[in-house]
Order: sequence, then C-alpha cells, then structure tokens
Amino acid sequence: MKKILFVASECVPFIKTGGLADVVGSLPKIFNKKEYDVRVIIPNYECIKSEYKSKMKDLGNFYLDDIVYVGIKTLKLDGIQYYFIDNEYYFKGEVPYYDLFQDIERFAYFSKAALSILPVIDFRPEIIHCHDWQAGLVPVYLNSIFQGNEFYCGIRTIMTVHNLRFQGKWNVAHIQGVTRLPDECFAPGRLVSLNQDMGVLREHREANLLRGGLVYSDYITTVSNTYAGEIQTPYYGEGLDDLLRGRSDRLWGIVNGIDYKVYNPETDEDLYFNYSQKNFRTMKKKNKKKLQEELGLEVSDKMFTIAIISRLTDQKGLDIVDYVMDRICASGDIQFIVLGTGDGRYEDMFRYYQGKYPNNVSANICYSDALSHKIYGSVDAMLVPSQFEPCGLTQLMALRYGTVPIVRETGGLKDTVEAYNEFEQTGTGFSFANYNGDELFDQIEYAKSTFYEQKAKWNKIVDRGMKTDWSWDYSAGTYKALYDEILG
Repeated sequence: MKKILFVASECVPFIKTGGLADVVGSLPKIFNKKEYDVRVIIPNYECIKSEYKSKMKDLGNFYLDDIVYVGIKTLKLDGIQYYFIDNEYYFKGEVPYYDLFQDIERFAYFSKAALSILPVIDFRPEIIHCHDWQAGLVPVYLNSIFQGNEFYCGIRTIMTVHNLRFQGKWNVAHIQGVTRLPDECFAPGRLVSLNQDMGVLREHREANLLRGGLVYSDYITTVSNTYAGEIQTPYYGEGLDDLLRGRSDRLWGIVNGIDYKVYNPETDEDLYFNYSQKNFRTMKKKNKKKLQEELGLEVSDKMFTIAIISRLTDQKGLDIVDYVMDRICASGDIQFIVLGTGDGRYEDMFRYYQGKYPNNVSANICYSDALSHKIYGSVDAMLVPSQFEPCGLTQLMALRYGTVPIVRETGGLKDTVEAYNEFEQTGTGFSFANYNGDELFDQIEYAKSTFYEQKAKWNKIVDRGMKTDWSWDYSAGTYKALYDEILG
C-alpha cells in the first residue's frame, strides 16, 4: 500500500475559490484504494459548511513549538480520509483568504502544523503532494528543521503549481520572522546543484514561499504540458523561469481533469432538461429557451449564444473582449452571457454593455454554481480568451456539455481544444494564437457563421467535443506513473 498525502489550502466539497479545490477534491478519489492510501490535509476554516463541520471528529491537540495551538479534526468522505488543522485565530472569518501579509503567516503555520500532526495521526506518507504557494513551505520545513527527526527521513515531496503568478512573496524580515526557518534558507548562493546564485527563499529583497517549494521538492508538476514549457520562458515564468529551467528534468506537465459524475448533462439536476450526445440537437435548444427566459433575453433557439464563466481578472483576457465588444454586439445576431465576479472595472464593463445592449447582453455579476451549470447546458459557445491559462476547467466543462469552446492557444487551452478544420472536418472548438482583440473577433465571427450557415458541421463539432474524455482517469494514470517513478 503506497501512502500519499495531499496538503492544500482548499478542497471540494469543503471550501472552494477556484480550480485548485476541484483538483484536490477529485484526484485522490481516482486512485485504486487497494494500491494507494491517499489522504488530504486542509485548514479547518470557520467558513466550511456546517453540514461537514458537524460530522468532524476530534483527534486531539498539542502546542506547536510549545506556543501555538494545533487542533486536529477528521472526516471520512467518499472513501478518503480528510484532516483539518484547527486554530480559530488563524482560520476564522467568512472567507478562506485575506490580505497577503496575514495569509503568509497563516499558511506558514499551516505548513508546519501539517507536518507536525503526522506522528499524532499515525500516518507516515511516502510522498507529500503539495499544492500552490500556501503549501510551499512543506518541502522547506521537511528538508530543514524536521530533518533531525527519524520519522520524517526519506519522505519525498511533489510541488504542484496551479498558477505561477501567485507565489506568496513578502519582505525577508517578515517571512523569516513568521517561519522561524534557519538563516541558510534566506542566504544567497545556496543552489549549487543548479549552478545558480540564488537563495532557497530569498529573491533580492523579498522572500518567496513558492520558490522554497520549487527548490526543495523532489519533483515539480503543473497542470498542463504546454504550461510546463511556457513557464520556463521569461514571458510566462513570473520571475522563476531560470529556476524552472534549472529543474526541467524534474518538471512534469499533467493536464487537469473534471469529475464526470458531477459534470454530466444526462444527470445534472441543475439543468432545465437533461440530454446526451444522442439528443443534444433538440434538448439543448429547450435549455437555451429556458435560460433566455430566466435572464430576460429574447427567447429564440435560433439565436447564437456565447458565454463567459470566469473570475473577472486581467488573466482572463477581458481587456481584448472590451476592445471588440461593440463589434460583437452591434450586429444584433448574438447573445452574450457573463457570469462571474472579480475586478471592479470588469464588473462595471459588463454592466455597461448590458445597459447599452439590453437585448443582447446579460451580465450576472455573482457566483452561482447552479446558474453556471444551466449556462453550460444552454449556450452554443464558451469564450475563454485568456492571456495565460495554466490548465483551465471551463473549456473541459463546455466540451462535456456540448458547448463549443472559443479559446486562445495558451497553456491547457491549447492542450485540450483542437482547432476546427472545415476542410478535414476535424476539431472540437475555435482558437486564435496571438493575444489580440482582432484575432479574437475573427474567431467569434467564424464560429457564428458556422453556426448559422453550416449547422450540420457545427453539430459535428459539438458531437466530437462530447466524445472527448477529459475525466480524471487519464490524468490519474500519469500521476500514478510519477508516484511510481519517485518510489522506484
């Protein structure tokens, strides 16, 4: 039995702000439980749903460094054992994250506590699989202050980067103070093995928690093969490209999957009408009309509908959407539906276009899981024009629901959406290469003309997309190969 521990800041169904939670919640369940014992540690946030809080059991408590309280709670769900680090001071409040200054201290505590509870729960993993900067200090602690304890000797680590832009950076004095790591972790000239003059955590005047995880982990993964290559370049590398090039022999790109039991148009209770690959031609039209009615748009199953379901941030390509939005809407033969929250300027931007084109634009500035499922099951196309996209789950969900993706060729979008070729009749979506509003507009027009003028070919695109398998089965096989390589 191979013992694997996931350490992360969020996990479905307990707490979610993004795709990280979907990965940590879905991936452990895929492994054969006769061969792998996969467990998960996350913080016990006050804002975790009460339906799960009430089922947790206390496993005890102790004081970290004889000063800071660490409580341990546990819950078994869908065959997976979950552990929750309990500390009301660090994990109180209505949201899981606050400002970066506070979060660095909170997740330094969390990383150290996650290692410290292992002897208490009597679980010694062979591999600790760490996710994003919030768990970046786990490999650092493991290879520094925990090395004197025989219990921890020989434990291997993987650092998975879900989005390299977020690194957990602050000034050296603050991070050294809250982590209590030895001076050598902040000294320059540490990475002799990489022939690079840089510190483990130190980066000029700042310290960087993710950097520490990347340096000290045995292997690094990221969430698509294309993104694994992109982050080794200065444009996408967010200042860490030299380090990632130096560790390229230990860097794997493994595309994310989605839970096909949760995202299933045949059984999804949030849809107005369920459908399958066999009957989507009639049933998606019925869903579209109900969605139009709910959102106050003109009800017509013949209208080309396009949607954005996203965090409203720069990364998601919304500046180039703004550049072409008037051109998209002016023709009057398209409906544009938005669901998401984020930067105020983008929220206001979509409100503005809804006011300007009330018959064509529906701006839903909120988060609603139920509405997102209705949109996936109703609209014709899903727009994902990201500046960069480590993997992206939106396009995978769209393909599952027979909604044609229109994407920029970057990261996981490039790996998962095959561009439509009308001459060979191949492809599952439409794509453009350069981060350019005109190219985006051209692909929307191309998709729209295919929808209106070549409906049989459009339906074939939908059909091919629904046949693709982006469940966790394939990705889990690749993770299994990585685990087996690490364990020899």
